[in-house]
Formats: sequence, C-alpha cells, structure tokens
Amino acid sequence: MGAAGPAPWNDYSEADQLDSHKTQVEKPQLDVRSPFPYRKDINAKIILWKGNVALLNCTAIVNTSNESLTDKNAVSESIFLHAGPNLRDELQKLKGCRTGEAKLTKGFNLAARFIIHTVGPKYKSRYRTAAESSLYSCYRNVLQLAKEQAMSSVGFCVINSVKRGYPLEDATHIALRTVRRFLEIHGETLEKVVFAVSELEQATYQKLLPLYFPRSLEEECHSLPCLPADIGNSEGEPVVPERQIRISEKPGAPDDNSDEEGLEADISFIGSHAFARMEGDVDKQRRLILQGQLSEAALQKQHQRNYNRWLCQARAEDLSDVASLKALYQTGVDNCGRTVVVVVGRNIPVTLIDMEKALLYFIHVMDHIAVKEYVIVYFHTLTSDYNHLDSDFLKKLYDVVDIKYKRNLKAVYFVHPTFRSKVSTWFFTTFTVSGLKDKIHYVENLQQLFTAIPPEQIDFPPFVLEYDARRWNYTAGAQ
Repeated sequence: MGAAGPAPWNDYSEADQLDSHKTQVEKPQLDVRSPFPYRKDINAKIILWKGNVALLNCTAIVNTSNESLTDKNAVSESIFLHAGPNLRDELQKLKGCRTGEAKLTKGFNLAARFIIHTVGPKYKSRYRTAAESSLYSCYRNVLQLAKEQAMSSVGFCVINSVKRGYPLEDATHIALRTVRRFLEIHGETLEKVVFAVSELEQATYQKLLPLYFPRSLEEECHSLPCLPADIGNSEGEPVVPERQIRISEKPGAPDDNSDEEGLEADISFIGSHAFARMEGDVDKQRRLILQGQLSEAALQKQHQRNYNRWLCQARAEDLSDVASLKALYQTGVDNCGRTVVVVVGRNIPVTLIDMEKALLYFIHVMDHIAVKEYVIVYFHTLTSDYNHLDSDFLKKLYDVVDIKYKRNLKAVYFVHPTFRSKVSTWFFTTFTVSGLKDKIHYVENLQQLFTAIPPEQIDFPPFVLEYDARRWNYTAGAQ
C-alpha cells in the first residue's frame, strides 16, 4: 500500500505497547471497559507509517495548507513536487478553502488518485475550544469526503502544521479519537487509514494510539487511566457542556423540549432557531434553581451538566487505589442477557478511603455499562460497621448519577442480608430515594441467586462461596 510497505497497527511489537503507561497500573482491571474498547477489526484498518505522505499509494492523501491553498510547509511542498505542475492549476479553480473544510483534487503524478486539501486552525490558548472544533472538522470532513467518494484508503499527514502552533499531543488526541469514532460508525466504507508521520511525530502517535486503538484487553485497561477528561461525543467532536449550542433539525419549527412553557401557540417558537437557542447564563440558572423558578426541562439540563463535570473528573483522576479494592466490577450476564455488576461490601473500607474518589470510580466504571439494561449483585457477606456506606453518601450518589443509571437498573440482588440491613434498606428506599424499592431482591443463599444468574456468569470472591457453603450445610444439618 505504501512505498515501504507499512504494517497494520495490530502487527506492532507487543514489547512496544504502553511503555509510558505500565507504571501507572500494576495489574489490569479487566472488569472496567474503556470508551474505546479493544476492536481487532478496527485496528486492522489503522497503519502508522514513518515517511512522506506524498509517496503513499492510497486512494487519497491529505494535504494541510492555508486558506488560499498556497502554504509552503514541508508536507505541501513535497506533494506539489511529486504531483507536478497541473496541481497548482487545478487548485486555482477551487478558490481557496476555509479552516476546517476539505476539498478534493486529482493526484496527477502521485501514486494516490486524489488529494484532499484541508486547512488546520491557528492555535491560541485563549481560543482553544474554537481551535479544537476546527481541527476536529478537518479530520471529520476529510473522512466524510472519502466516504462520499467511495474511497478505500486515506493517508493522513499531521494536519496541525508547526507554523500554526497547535500542540502536537493535543492535536493527536483529536486526530485519533475522530478517526476511531468514524470507523466505529462507518467502518465498512474504509479499508485502511494511514497516519504518515515524521520521526519527531512518531513517538507521540505511538504513545497515544493505544488509548484509542488498544491491541488487547490488557492494553485497553492499562490505557484507561491515561485518557483525557474530554474524549468528545459519539463522533469524537469536542464537547463543552457549559457552552453547547442546541441546533434544531428544523429551524423555525416548535421544539417539543422547549423551556418556555405557557406561551401563546402563535408565538411559542419565536427565537427558537439555532442561534437564538444558545444556553443562557449558567450562574443565573443556578440562582433560579435555588429559587425554584426553573422548569423541569431546564432542571434536567442542569443535572446533565453537573453529571458531565463528574464524568470528566472521573476520567482525569487517578483512581487506581480504589480500583485495587475490587469492590466494584463487571462480570457476566443474567438469564435475560443483562450485564451483571458486582459490589462486594466487605471490600469497602469506608473509614480508610476517600469517598469522593469512590463516587468518581463508580461513575468511571458504570457510565458505559448503564447505557443498557443491567443488574447489580451486592454481597453483604461478612460485612461490619467498618464497611457500611453512609446513607448521605448513597443519597448523593443517587442524586449525581445520570438518569440512565436509574432507568436501566432492573434489579439489585442483596445477597446474605441481615435483619439490620433489611431495615436500613427499607428506610432508605422508602423515605430517601424513589423508584428503587421494587427492584431490591433479598437473596438468602447462592442457590436462590442462581435462579436469576447462572453461576458461571459471576466472579465470586472466595469468602462468599465459603460462607455460603458453611451456612447452607449448617442449615441442612439442622433440618
């Protein structure tokens, strides 16, 4: 495919995997999945190649330039040199290219059939959000153009040129996650994506590729704590919750979720077009919440913003000390195919751990699980006061988490309960939170649990099995 026969990302030496991350996590927590999970099929499409993008034999290669498409950077000059004089003539017909856009020309004398030209942003720290969005648009529009033209392969240069001042590592995060998300959604349209890098750029790409394209479950788990707080939305686009502009699919049409209620029907959607619906002053909204003046829809938006802040913090924080407790983990599925999450009460040393970190770890683990139906198995086995979570903490957790946690939680199996724990749970689910009481199922022994979840689908702590065997044998002998 390329002049030097670049190898797929999957084929890189295992010894090169995560050299910069291994010291951060001693043992992979395989029960925690990354938002960029191991996908061998996607990895097979990715190639990292140290070399000149102009020499790649792809369907199209990418040229990074300026708005007039006359930039004299190393990548552009090499492409012009190898493509021949006809390229300059065709570029004049394009009449420039705006930042973030992508435009197509023939490849002329290149091995590639086409060249996709794009313009990366000039980087200034005070306008970082705008620069991130523009750089995302560059990669996304290149990929979209390749899809529309039914191209089988694309060779990317590093779009952020040195003279435009974009920090290489920040730009690489955006490049990799945008390509990853595109392949997740439109992977059938592209066979190969090549990142052509210089020697200086290669180290950064080798460091960050495992975060977005892990080559094994082990590498996925090692990479998870290294992901940045902002990993973008489902398409990789940067997200700033406080500054989102909601854009209507049909500008000028009424919005069913509008915050303005009780207005006359004939003026109900005045000012509801894309620009007019920018979210208002956040501090003002907080004051209105305290005064009880915000609508239910606005309260839900405020709650979502608060949750997004917790989620970003959870992804940025080092939570390896909490993870090592093995108090919360994902295991198999129940008889209905729903994900099973295990909570081990005895492994929660309430007085010794930072409870805010515990909350962050819960969000970190559960955010991707809770998008689908799931059940929780809570082992109360051999717990003491030293392990019992405070009701205020549980209330805070219940209030902080996103609505999907509550909607998709279908059952909580409370294993080996005591009379005291049953009473405490009844009070909590009756007077403190709503909608949870009917989902609690008390399970006296593991045989009862197996009627809902096959034993092979649960990773049991050994002491739970031992306790249940002793208790069951004692009960059987007494009868």
